[in-house]
This record gives sequence, C-alpha cells and structure tokens, in this order.
Amino acid sequence: MGTSILRHNPIRDTGIIAARSLRRYVRLPQLLAFSLAQPLMILLVFNYVFGGALGVTTHIPSGKYIDFLLPGILVQMVMFGGVQTGIGLAGDMSKGIIDRFRSLPMSRLAVIGGRTLSDAVRNVVAILITLLLGYLIGFRFQSGVGDAVAMIGISVFFGYALSWAFASIGMAVKDSETAQVASMMLIFPLTFASAAFVPVQTMPNWLQIFARNQPVTFMADAARHLAIGTPDNGATWKVLLWCVGILVVFVPLAIRQYRRAAS
Repeated sequence: MGTSILRHNPIRDTGIIAARSLRRYVRLPQLLAFSLAQPLMILLVFNYVFGGALGVTTHIPSGKYIDFLLPGILVQMVMFGGVQTGIGLAGDMSKGIIDRFRSLPMSRLAVIGGRTLSDAVRNVVAILITLLLGYLIGFRFQSGVGDAVAMIGISVFFGYALSWAFASIGMAVKDSETAQVASMMLIFPLTFASAAFVPVQTMPNWLQIFARNQPVTFMADAARHLAIGTPDNGATWKVLLWCVGILVVFVPLAIRQYRRAAS
C-alpha cells in the first residue's frame, strides 16, 4: 500500500526531479553561464553591429533599436531553454538514467514534468539577467511594472510549452547530439523568419505569409506590446492559444514516448 501511495504522487515526485535538475546549476554554474552566453552575445551584436541599419525599420516610439530587439532576444532565449530540455532528456536516456528512474516508485509524469519545470525556473533567471544587461545598454520598459511582469510570465509560459515539444524530440531521437541538431533545424527558421529581430513587413512578400502566422512572431509582438506599448493586434491571445495547443499535443506525446522508452 505504501508503494502504491508513492507511485501515485506526481506533484511531489515532479518537485523532487525539478530540484535534482536545478541542483546541477548550483554544482556546475558554467552550465547556466554557457546557456546564457549565446543570447547575450546576439543581443550585443545585433544592437551594436546591426542596430544602426535595422533600427530605422522598426518605427517604435522610443526610436531605439534596443527597445525593439530585447523582447525578441527573450523569445529566442526561452526557445533555446526548451532545446536544453530535449538535449537533457536524450542524454539521460543514452546514459541509462531513465532506466534507474523506472526502477523507483515514482510517477512517470515526474521525470519529464520535473525537467520542464526546472527549465522554466532557469528561464526566469535567464530573463532577469538579460533584462539587467538590456538596461545597462539602454533598454527601458514603457508600459509599467504590471505589463513588465506579464511579459516575463508569458515568455516563461511560451518557453515551458516549447520545452514539452523539444522533450518529445529528445525522447524520440534518444541521443543528445541528434536532439540538438534536430531542434536547431526548427529553431533557426522559426526565430529568424519572424518579428523577433526585424519587422515582418521588411521581408519578401512570400516570406511574410509564414512570418506573420507563426508562434514566434506572435510571442515577439506580445512581448513587445507589454514592454514598450507597440500595437498588440491580437498577438497576446494568439500566442496563448499556441501555448495551450502545444501542451495539448506534446504533453501526452512526450509521456507516451517516455513510457515506451521505460518499458
């Protein structure tokens, strides 16, 4: 009976796995540092190298490209955080850690749920560090504290939803290097063919059709609206619908893949 109770406590088990994943960043702080390095470098490069040319296309109230750019960088950052979820799960599978979890009296939801939860916490820390750097180089919120908190919250939720999608990829390929390559093949077109770094209207007409109707653009527009007050045009509710849809599809898919792997 005691074993049955332990086996059916997914909330507690998820918390234990999440704490395990977060402790890795305490023992190996370079993991967090390296995961932050690429987005922060892109922020600096785009702002100081491309900002003079790209800034004239944004038509935002402040006239500063950094105010347009930073919300897009946050979107890219949480997407990279989702990729790390898939890579981590694929690595656990290849190392046999999943087999060890299978032998424990714990919920099967906990392994993936704990990993996605810990990565959501990491995204919060990463966003705050990026905002600090953004403030140092001139970014300013224009819409108040409430909207700033909402922007952080919706960005984390978007990253959390994507982490389940990338978890599914990681469970499918079962190899961390393959998971990274497969994930990047999705990340780059979704990120760069979007409103993350430049307005969609500056793209060729055929590309605009895709760029205007994909989740990264909705997320970037929603974050930008909450950060600096640009028009929303329905982006906030559209990205929330995308997040719910991604979770509806990929949560059961990832759990089913985990059960197959652990059977």
